[in-house]
Amino acid sequence: MSTANLTEAAAEPATAQRSQAELYQSAERNLPGAGLGGYSLPEDVRFIAARGQGSRVQSVDGKWYIDYTGGAGANILGHCHPAVVEAVREQAGRGLHYFGTLNDRAVELAEKLVELIPCAEKLAFTTTGSEATFYALRMARAFTGKNKIMKFEGAYHGNHDYSSFSLFPTEPADYPAGKADSGGVPPELQPTVLIAPYNDLDTVERIVRDNKDELAAIIVEPVQRIIFPQPGFLAGLRRICDEHGVLLIFDEVVTGFRLALGSGQEYHGVSPDLATFGKIVGGGGPLGCVAGRSDVIDRVNPRHKGQADYAYINGTLHGNPLAAVAGLATLAELEKPGFHQRLHRRAEQLTASLQAVLDKHGLPAIVAGRASFWQFLWLTAEPTAQSDIMPSDMATVRRLDVELIRRGIYVLPGVRRFTAAVNTDEDFAQTVEALDEACRAL
Repeated sequence: MSTANLTEAAAEPATAQRSQAELYQSAERNLPGAGLGGYSLPEDVRFIAARGQGSRVQSVDGKWYIDYTGGAGANILGHCHPAVVEAVREQAGRGLHYFGTLNDRAVELAEKLVELIPCAEKLAFTTTGSEATFYALRMARAFTGKNKIMKFEGAYHGNHDYSSFSLFPTEPADYPAGKADSGGVPPELQPTVLIAPYNDLDTVERIVRDNKDELAAIIVEPVQRIIFPQPGFLAGLRRICDEHGVLLIFDEVVTGFRLALGSGQEYHGVSPDLATFGKIVGGGGPLGCVAGRSDVIDRVNPRHKGQADYAYINGTLHGNPLAAVAGLATLAELEKPGFHQRLHRRAEQLTASLQAVLDKHGLPAIVAGRASFWQFLWLTAEPTAQSDIMPSDMATVRRLDVELIRRGIYVLPGVRRFTAAVNTDEDFAQTVEALDEACRAL
């Protein structure tokens, strides 16, 4: 089957009420950039999603796309997995939302998460991954009585002010000084956020040594976008934090339960003091958490209100039962023997095939990443830090990705993507064919 006609006739349009053009006219009037948050597809390839099924998503005009955006990593089981759908349907008949007291499903999910997450002695629920990283930093500051945090150049930890430094650098930072990548971030925060290069323990140790009396925590992704840690890097962070009285936070919003059942900390064999999780704990729904040492997590205990080291957190949707049952159903699938081994093996089959296409066309590009993470970069070697990615011709990468979208492959141009457990041999064959055609179009 030609990728130009990718399953367009597989089903009727998901909605016959309003055309895609009409919906975009409404979006242009009511949503900034006719998008949601920080992403908006180019006008000539943009579409409005109406439904998802398995590995694919359908636009309102009936066209199907193979979906490698993966719900920002959360859709590890694909769309509408039967066990998740049934759990949500059953819970919807019992109650969508409560507030101010516990619900049974949240308690059951907390029990399961503490069982599976290696560092978890206790946890606190949040609504999103951004909330989780924000609250983890607040807990760390409350627990240590220190105000500075360290993050890594190019690392994304959500949408709050503390994470908005050195997100999209075009040149290396003057470590440890970073620069805000968003308007509206108070300049007074800049001295409290220290920046270091990923995979560089010498620079990290120097910055920590110089700031140990003011540094509350280091926050790090076990995989920074598609940059994997070099051997010993995460263990080195653990050692440095222990030696200088600094907390280590793993941002597992994307790596959580995707790298392994015990998340990035199991995959890499390093245990942090705190770990943050997002939508995966809610099966893609509005739920996240901060897990870790009980003495740190207990800073948010409401019985401690009024104490100097109390860290306030609150959210109307914390522990939402609908998301909790979706999370429980998802985790039950991930616990099945061999799940992650099969996922990684299949993903590596795809990336090897895609690399072969790039090589066939003589393009100076790589399929970067490992396990189920991948992305095209206009480089000849795997990056080890954000500074390695800066020379990549991202304009050409985005052109290549747009050509894939034209051929029914849903990726966000220039952004990391994911393989799901439900991707089929047919998906992979169509993706390889689409890339071959996209390379010719370039």
